[in-house]
Amino acid sequence: MIAQRRGVIVPGAFNAMSARVVADLGFEAIYVTGAGVTNMWFGLPDQAFMGLTDIADHTARIREAVELPLIVDADTGFGNALNTYHAVRTLERAGADCIQLEDQVSPKRCGHFNGKEVIETSEMVGKIKAAVDARRNPETLILARTDAAAMHGFDAAIERAQAYAEAGADMLFVEAVTTAEHIRALPQRLATPQLMNMVIGGKTPITSTEDLAGMGYSIVLYANAALQGAVAGMQRALGALKADRCLKEDPQLVAPFAERQRLVCKPQWDALEKKYQ
Repeated sequence: MIAQRRGVIVPGAFNAMSARVVADLGFEAIYVTGAGVTNMWFGLPDQAFMGLTDIADHTARIREAVELPLIVDADTGFGNALNTYHAVRTLERAGADCIQLEDQVSPKRCGHFNGKEVIETSEMVGKIKAAVDARRNPETLILARTDAAAMHGFDAAIERAQAYAEAGADMLFVEAVTTAEHIRALPQRLATPQLMNMVIGGKTPITSTEDLAGMGYSIVLYANAALQGAVAGMQRALGALKADRCLKEDPQLVAPFAERQRLVCKPQWDALEKKYQ
């Protein structure tokens, strides 16, 4: 899928139900989003409040719910190169097919926040080498992200990304580029397959998937589209309940009862119950 460089849209999931919705709609892969887990489970901003156990637990639950490939957000590897080694082992065991690591100083923050800092290139290279060595399955992929563009400029981010590819990263992710020119330039300057992150309301100009595919991007990530849609849906439904003091079945506001049961596979569980009675 990555080698084809056809701009595969990958939505983010923050729990098993959101992953089921992604799979049900026919998408080809899922991104297990650290920001989504932090926002939806803790009610906190994406500023390193999530730990390895949190993302591993969510990955395992999502893996149980769907069969699609999972790209898992491992933040900074949760420490140094040794911690990164352990994180890759843990997330691979939980069901990750691709593990994303970034070069921010810990505690990290959302790539589209201000105030980011990055570690030295050499330290991140060590983390990537540790991640590559930690893989038990040679088909597990390592996705290397750099946030350096915001602090050191676009060319510095390119240099870092190239160093990460040389260290063994299978895919590259230059986060929070701010111009259409830079979006076009990345696939021309880096030979390794790349991911482009479309953050609704973020720093990167929203670009059509067709255009990104034409440029040669492998993955077009919408990490928190489902999260933002879920929040908007909750606000609409509960706003109507607050205003009207009653909420009737309205598919524009709430999913039908039967649809909710379908997504959690109640008919299959009913069949199992009948089988074992």
